[in-house]
Amino acid sequence: MSFLRPLAIGLSAVFTVASCGGNPPQGGGSSQDGPLVVGTVPRTPPPAVVAESVLIVDLKSGRNLYAKNADSVRAVASTQKIITALCVLDAGNIDKTVTITSYDTQCEPTKLYLKPGETYTRRELLKVLMVKSANDVARALARDIGGSVEGFSELMNKKCAQLGMKNSHFKNPHGLTEPGQYSTARDMAIAARVAYRSPLLRSYFATKSSVFKYNDGRTRLIENTNKLLKRLDYVDGMKTGTTNASGRCLISTGSLNGRSVVCCVFKSNSANIWSDSEKLMRWALERPEAN
Repeated sequence: MSFLRPLAIGLSAVFTVASCGGNPPQGGGSSQDGPLVVGTVPRTPPPAVVAESVLIVDLKSGRNLYAKNADSVRAVASTQKIITALCVLDAGNIDKTVTITSYDTQCEPTKLYLKPGETYTRRELLKVLMVKSANDVARALARDIGGSVEGFSELMNKKCAQLGMKNSHFKNPHGLTEPGQYSTARDMAIAARVAYRSPLLRSYFATKSSVFKYNDGRTRLIENTNKLLKRLDYVDGMKTGTTNASGRCLISTGSLNGRSVVCCVFKSNSANIWSDSEKLMRWALERPEAN
């Protein structure tokens, strides 16, 4: 397990940090822990937050900057749609047409209110899934690609194994609570780093709002559920999540002064999720660069 061990040295502290799963594996295989890295950071410690699990990782090197209960198994709600998105990309044929069924629409609470018989491309559905987190969209994509939610879940778990996510198991594409469905901050950071490498997904994660056009000509303004995109100019993603079991969750990404990080925050609450994430992002990116 990675950990932070402060040692007082002069005007700064030295933190011992390890790679989060190493670099994402190329072409499959398990990720490997990278070498131990020692870097100097300002004396100011990471901010206190309400969230029960936190992990901040350098997107480029995979180095852990701060960890709090990063290996605690828990529900991660709609942040697992990052894995859904990776499986959609793996399926290819991103412009294939998907016909909506009545089964797809039977999913609450966040919905786009698609209607049976309507047709959209995987690309259209994937974008709105990342921006608005609509559960009916997740079911439509899962059924189209996996044949069923159960079949798609198998693909999700195979993807987790491929990426070296050792403490995750998913049973649906949207993140609504089910027994036996779980992940960790460390595993979700691995998924986030891989997703960030996709220019298509990165563009969707950064979309603050867009207009979705239904088959009948109606339009709907879709606003990103990630409010941190509007609170910090350098934040460019990634995915929100909330259920009673998971609490409020946010995986956020940002780049500043040549550095990029992913910040995974799980089991916060409505009063603190945005301030928790903002404080951690500011600590990670606005402080002087670590050696």
